[in-house]
Amino acid sequence: MTRYIRRAAALSLVLLVALLVNAVRVQVIEADALNENPANRRPVIARYEAPRGDIVVGSKPVTGSLDTRQQLRHERTYRNGPLYAPVTGYASQLYGTTLLEHAEDAVLSGTDPLLAPLPLWNDLTRSRRPGGRVVTTVKAALQETAYRGLAGRRGAVAAIEPSTGRILALVSSPSYDPGLISGNSAAVTDTWKRLIASKTQPMLNRAIRQTYPPGSTFKIVTAAAALDARVVTDPDAPTHTPDPYVLPGTRTRLPNPVGDCEDASLAYAIQWSCNTVMADLGVKVGLPGMLDAAGRFGFNDKALRIPSGVAPSNFDRRMSVDQLALSSIGQFDTTATPLQMAMVAAAVANGGELAYPYLVERTTTWDGDTVRETPRRSYQRAMNPGTALTLRRMMIEAVEKGTGTRAAMKGVVVGGKTGTAQHGVGNAGVPYAWFIAWAQAPRAPRPAVAVAVVVEDAEANRAEISGGGDAAPIARAVMQAALR
Repeated sequence: MTRYIRRAAALSLVLLVALLVNAVRVQVIEADALNENPANRRPVIARYEAPRGDIVVGSKPVTGSLDTRQQLRHERTYRNGPLYAPVTGYASQLYGTTLLEHAEDAVLSGTDPLLAPLPLWNDLTRSRRPGGRVVTTVKAALQETAYRGLAGRRGAVAAIEPSTGRILALVSSPSYDPGLISGNSAAVTDTWKRLIASKTQPMLNRAIRQTYPPGSTFKIVTAAAALDARVVTDPDAPTHTPDPYVLPGTRTRLPNPVGDCEDASLAYAIQWSCNTVMADLGVKVGLPGMLDAAGRFGFNDKALRIPSGVAPSNFDRRMSVDQLALSSIGQFDTTATPLQMAMVAAAVANGGELAYPYLVERTTTWDGDTVRETPRRSYQRAMNPGTALTLRRMMIEAVEKGTGTRAAMKGVVVGGKTGTAQHGVGNAGVPYAWFIAWAQAPRAPRPAVAVAVVVEDAEANRAEISGGGDAAPIARAVMQAALR
């Protein structure tokens, strides 16, 4: 009898070990594969079981959660959704996540290991901590001012604190309410189809995901290249540039938006936006020099993250001399995001050193303990300090008595550059209106803000410098908000 009991006990032990081995196989070895199986609804249900952490502007959350009492219980909500959509992106039960909702998903959803009380806690317990918070660098006053300035027109605004790289505003217009696509109802699907089909592309983040020909605002890059390469040693001396200027190797004459550009100085060319002078300087610097200069400002960088991905701005690596001339005035295939052009202005304002732009100040636990802070770091030196000082003076003159007078503010040092970018087949499209600028308050040790504005559907006549008329007033209002 005892022998049979022993055999039964041994069999039970073998079965118990088999159960334990199977449990380890299912819960550890195959856990990831089972979680990723589309037929497994448990991870999706668990994801929406608890409220999502908030994205914060200033001290106020601009997101929230709605308890629907459904299987996918908590639905994302947004306060001032269209205003902050270019910052937050969306978190949808049907369509996934974008922008900060995507880049900081681990913190917001509570799965980031740094939110756990102990290392490997989440892996061992298969649990989620309460969603953490993402505190942004955005200033509500600047965001609201930029959004009102665009007034629904297609365009974008990016504003940066030059000394640190903190992004103070990131606006895209027209916008949309991400809360309308948060759930999983038929209404959400209908809204999604309508947004995707809209000709105005409200879901396109024009501030960081759309590139435009930067037009004459790119002349700041060309001027920096010419000064650093010693192609120009005296910015106030004649450049010996003819007008009309014939593009090298062609019979095409390059026009100027103003007169008196023949043999004009670099300072005059920046002040009044002479195409001929800047195109000729780009050719004299040469393709390798122009490529190097553009790269130091951030062009052709496919790895830029803020932490959301940024579309790379382009300066062609191969081109003919006539194409280089056009590229040097921000035309041909040269394209840039508004964030990129704000970086150009910020580099000038910060003495030539470009700080890496970032959008997240810090992440915290749900109850406010800091999890991670974004350090200030240098992107690279965009130009020599002396070059930056010279460009500051020329940009100030462009605002005080040149094409950018509509950005001037009494008692404030403002430097700026207008731009009118031709586009479309045969340049038939309405020119994009650009303005880049920086502002420094009286007695302040350094500029407070650098800003870039682009307006797609500008109202100015093609023959006018529309950047000064359409984009400069928006930039001025944003800079005023930054200085308050």
